[in-house]
Amino acid sequence: MSTPLLPPLVSPLELQAVLGRSELRIVDATGHLDRPAGGGPYTVRSGRAGYEAEHLPGAGFADVGGDLSVAGAPRPFTLPDPDDLAAALGRAGLGDGTHVVIYARNSPMWATRLWWLLHYLGHEGVSVLDGGLPGWKSRGLAVESGSAVLPPAVLTPQPRTDLLATRPEVEKLVESGTAHLVNALSPSVFRGEGVTSYSRPGRIPGSVNLPWTELVDGPSLVWRDAAVRAEVLAPFEDSDVVAYCGGGISATVDVFGWYLNGRDDVRLYDGSLAEWSAQPDLPLHTG
Repeated sequence: MSTPLLPPLVSPLELQAVLGRSELRIVDATGHLDRPAGGGPYTVRSGRAGYEAEHLPGAGFADVGGDLSVAGAPRPFTLPDPDDLAAALGRAGLGDGTHVVIYARNSPMWATRLWWLLHYLGHEGVSVLDGGLPGWKSRGLAVESGSAVLPPAVLTPQPRTDLLATRPEVEKLVESGTAHLVNALSPSVFRGEGVTSYSRPGRIPGSVNLPWTELVDGPSLVWRDAAVRAEVLAPFEDSDVVAYCGGGISATVDVFGWYLNGRDDVRLYDGSLAEWSAQPDLPLHTG
């Protein structure tokens, strides 16, 4: 196996040093969740307009909530079939032999979701830009406007099914209590307080809360020091872990945090609360 061009978490200066390499593909994965003030399902909005206004040199755009999800599915961000997902990623210019660097402008979850999609398909040459676009600009590095089209590529899918937890599997874990179910949402959402974007408020029984903001500073998009991350993740070191959130997006921040800490066995419940809460016979706990 060849040595990756860059580490999984890459700094702006490390990325700047390899700009122009033929295998490098930089991608803006930004999306938006427009939430009604009174609660109810959010609307997923593409971040393409912001990308076209300002992006890293040569960067393409990947629509996590659009092209990289199942169109017309009952819930947002439904994971496509591996072959369909690989084809969509290839159309976005991400394929075999490329090293992909992903960033977002507003939340690290968009970058880590695209990282997870590629990782799930067995593509290992992937990095997340620490600090995203704000971190890049804070270094005084150049940005561009307009739209860049990355050359189409072929991505050969080698699905890592061991990284995915299905709803029936999570139901069995709830019954057996044999794994940590880790909720990546804010403490108030975890407790089921206030309005909800899902069918019902609350958390899956037996869950513990590990907000993604424990691993990343939300305002700056900068990942916390490795020692801090290790301390946050230490309570789960000797157990199986399934991470979830509302729609399988912010939980990938936690999964990526474990990956940086040396664990590549944490599963993602992709359906998360959007799927679980829509089933009236499945329990949810509040408080």
